[in-house]
Amino acid sequence: MEDRISEFLYLELSNRPIDAYARERVPQVLALPGVERATWWQNQKPGRGEFARTIEEFTTLGIYETGGGFAAPQEPSDIRGLHFRHHHRPGQGILTGKPTLGLELVLVSPREPGGAQALRNWADFVHIRYIAAAAVEGFTMITPYENVTGGVPRFMHFYEMDTPDAEQAFQRMTPTTRECQIGRNRPLWKEWSGHEQLVIDYVNTFTRIGERIRT
Repeated sequence: MEDRISEFLYLELSNRPIDAYARERVPQVLALPGVERATWWQNQKPGRGEFARTIEEFTTLGIYETGGGFAAPQEPSDIRGLHFRHHHRPGQGILTGKPTLGLELVLVSPREPGGAQALRNWADFVHIRYIAAAAVEGFTMITPYENVTGGVPRFMHFYEMDTPDAEQAFQRMTPTTRECQIGRNRPLWKEWSGHEQLVIDYVNTFTRIGERIRT
């Protein structure tokens, strides 16, 4: 995240009120071995309807930067945990020196187990590539992560933004990418827009509410 490579990210998805989550849950997870930093985020468009999803909607997102010795904890009944490692391919985009204040969280899986590499190639060499090249206002780094269990969702695309209005930046993404990188090239537009192995598990935007660093 931001100006550092986060080897592992542990996410918690919840509908717990954001203040209660920060007060009750963040100290518990931050105290676990291997946890270095916590941020918590508010969903900017609950109930987004333009994408299919396999993961139920949630309003509160906790993100924990961890080391390799971290073990995902047993979650309370109102929280779902997801543990990701940085994919061996690099992120794409720019470093601005500004804090990450907004996120686009994208969780995807291959339609078939054998399609994971084809999906990864499309995401890295086509979809993310052209978004990064378009230099969409507000977007900074786009980093690929992989589920440590190999399960669903298989991949996380972690879109960082230096604006708290992540939804506004998200709405600029497709038209800017099409205008600046794709133009009237219909075959490229079709290729960029989807892949036969793509299953969208979740897409939404979030704004950062708070941060704590382990001392």
